[in-house]
Amino acid sequence: MSLGRRFPVLFRAFLAVVLAAGCAPVIRGAGPAVTTPLLEDGLFVAADGRRLPYRTWMPADVAPKAIVVALHGFNDYSKFFDKPGTWLAGRGIASYAFDQRGFGMTPDRGYWPGSEAMAADLASFARLVASRHPGRPLYLLGDSMGGAVTLVAMTGPQARDLAPRVAGVVLVAPAVWGRATMPWYQRWALALGVRIMPGVRLTPRGLNIKPSDNIEMLRGLGRDHLVIKETRTDAIWGLVNLMDAGLAAAARFDAKALILYGGRDEVVPRRPVSLMVERLPVAARGRQRVALYDGGYHMLLRDLEAERVWRDILTWIGDANGPLPSGAAETLLPKKAGGT
Repeated sequence: MSLGRRFPVLFRAFLAVVLAAGCAPVIRGAGPAVTTPLLEDGLFVAADGRRLPYRTWMPADVAPKAIVVALHGFNDYSKFFDKPGTWLAGRGIASYAFDQRGFGMTPDRGYWPGSEAMAADLASFARLVASRHPGRPLYLLGDSMGGAVTLVAMTGPQARDLAPRVAGVVLVAPAVWGRATMPWYQRWALALGVRIMPGVRLTPRGLNIKPSDNIEMLRGLGRDHLVIKETRTDAIWGLVNLMDAGLAAAARFDAKALILYGGRDEVVPRRPVSLMVERLPVAARGRQRVALYDGGYHMLLRDLEAERVWRDILTWIGDANGPLPSGAAETLLPKKAGGT
């Protein structure tokens, strides 16, 4: 047999050896419960004792009308909500945001914490925030990866405790691009990469993706040392696992919700978001709205026209059935060929 004819057989044998002896992905999840979760000055202490920084934006000299717990996206951290949080505070809404495990100023920064730990942290944090503001409606806002965490938390084991406390949920460009909507070569490359090089750090350079039209904001993120620029392969694998779970959770997600998506989103394709919307429970359609911003990018909360989105969120919190001031199209997002 010639080498050319033998190569596919040799390659398969080599691949089998590599996969059998490959490295395992590293997950720095939650440890055993050792304490009662609490909020200290600027620190959220989780049940396993992990200390996660958080930020607040409070109305001045007035009791808040409502409370928002905002959850950041992949490789970002709690500062993402600085401008919308300040704007909402000026209109009577208090906001809280914490650095999720593995991001921002948390221990094990850069390592994937696992979907279960992330959902449990959100449930504990939201419960503590609600206890600080008895009688005030509590809203969860999940941005991108934070949206997937929110979906999982609102439909998983944490939901029994979390859901009754939540008046409504805002999902901003939810990260639900699971394997079900990925082409085979992306799934194959991820499966291979996480087995043979889980600790290799990758960058988005060369992908030619435009996450926002706010160039000055993007430059600021590039200068911010707390925004992760190089991502471990196993963290990307963990994110995809979370997105799988978020997409699967849609069929059980029956909370009052406002789902926001940008027509120019180049990070989370339109097809998986459309599929998520299609999977939402029919019985919940009357209390779940979808708004499509034709000119919006993935970072809707920080785009040049972000105030339109902030105002829609504020209006929806005040009246979930009223018209959105932006006039964003309220539609079940149509699927497009090619997964975009």
